[in-house]
Amino acid sequence: MSVRIAIPEPTSDNAEYNERALPQYVDALKAAGAEPVVVSLRDAQERVAKLLASVQGILLPGSPHDVNPQRYGETRTPECADDDAARTAADELMLQDAFNLRKPILAICHGAQTLNVWRNGSLVQDLKTAVNHRPGRAVVEAHPVRVAAGSRLSAILHQSGEGEIQVNSSHHQAIRTAGDNLRVTAVSPQDGVIEAVELDAENHFVVGVQWHPERTYLQSDAARAIFAAFVGAAAVWEPSRVRDTDGSE
Repeated sequence: MSVRIAIPEPTSDNAEYNERALPQYVDALKAAGAEPVVVSLRDAQERVAKLLASVQGILLPGSPHDVNPQRYGETRTPECADDDAARTAADELMLQDAFNLRKPILAICHGAQTLNVWRNGSLVQDLKTAVNHRPGRAVVEAHPVRVAAGSRLSAILHQSGEGEIQVNSSHHQAIRTAGDNLRVTAVSPQDGVIEAVELDAENHFVVGVQWHPERTYLQSDAARAIFAAFVGAAAVWEPSRVRDTDGSE
């Protein structure tokens, strides 16, 4: 049986962005051995919920929109882009399904920020540091990130201890405070910007990265390793039983 991964359209209102960005995620998933299942942001939630019953994992992609800062208790600053209500609704439905059933999650850029806010974390609305975190899509190695020793991400990248990798970068926001049970597993060493988080749970693959491994899948061993680990986790996923508070099933 093929490994089916749900991925929402990046935006509900920018067809050009979707046409440019979505194929890269789809191609990376296919190359890693998965069957991408694209979720239309025009679909009713009932249809999306039915579709989610047939997938083993979810991938939350990037977006030109920003998360509504009201969701983490802040007033929108002038630098913060508008949010996308349809994308938010799809993401929240997919996250709820994945956390209920412990389906693997890979969240990328905007997707990682959405994951973090959904877990009650907060964001930096506009980065102002010495590091250029959005040098352009053509820059394959924008800056280093330091990966935490002992993390799931470190194991994915086959590192025995704390180490650095070079990543691309295309974001003006970032995680300020990690959400509930999310562990910071990579930072930009020059300015301390959080670059990756993961769920602190051995039995649930949840990884969020601020960079775009789908864009460098062909050039980067690290990018391929991230997708391979995600698809591998989805391949062995089985529905978990929900235990009652008394411990019975």
